Amino acid sequence: MQQREEKQLEAAVESLVSRVAHVKNALHSFIYKLENEYERLTWPSVLDNFALISGQLNTINKLLKNEKTPSFRNQVIIPLLLSPDRDEDLAKLTEQRVPVFSHEIVPDYLRTKPDPEVEEQEKQLSVEAARIGPEVAQKQIQTLNKLCSNLLEKLNNPRDDRDAESAAIRQNKPSFNPADTSALVGAVAFGKGLSKCRPPGPVAPGHPGQGPMMGGGPTLQQVTIGGGSSQQAGKMPSSIKTNIKSASGSMHPYTR
Repeated sequence: MQQREEKQLEAAVESLVSRVAHVKNALHSFIYKLENEYERLTWPSVLDNFALISGQLNTINKLLKNEKTPSFRNQVIIPLLLSPDRDEDLAKLTEQRVPVFSHEIVPDYLRTKPDPEVEEQEKQLSVEAARIGPEVAQKQIQTLNKLCSNLLEKLNNPRDDRDAESAAIRQNKPSFNPADTSALVGAVAFGKGLSKCRPPGPVAPGHPGQGPMMGGGPTLQQVTIGGGSSQQAGKMPSSIKTNIKSASGSMHPYTR
């Protein structure tokens, strides 16, 4: 009888190890696609990978719940040897994931219950869930369903519509400041806000109002006015000089 139970247990362990290996290969393949083929990976392909892994986990659950499978809860694993040194055989069996079997890692790998912190959080969540009444829970469920529906509607909305809305928003947004534009137009057209003082600089002797702004071109005395034969080149009548000098003294630096 005992030998029969041991054979059943050994067969169940081998089947379980085989199923877990399938899950491991599926996870490895999926992670490889996510890390190396993410540019051409489509959402239906991601869903297919999730469905494959989910189906394999369901198969393992059915195997564990089968009547012919012995209860693994009645089996106790006791570490017979703990050592901080590297174990090559253990590393080979675990694909280099567990190189040593020491006091530090045994509580994690042989744990049959969640961490104490996780258990405490689960207890708190259970207490809060029991404290909420059915009506409050139903309202929260309706609110969550509404949020999920709105999110799904936005995700299912065609991308072209979202691009059109974004373009319309950008077009309606003003790209200038009306106040700055008015101030610029007033300064150019009417001289509003411009300083009335003359720019600093040496003033030519005998010509008040003539500053460096007019020094680049010919002065008023260098202008030649063609006239009769009695006027010499480079000279002008004194009446014209007086008029020009009086006009130049009254000219604003910013007027043309």
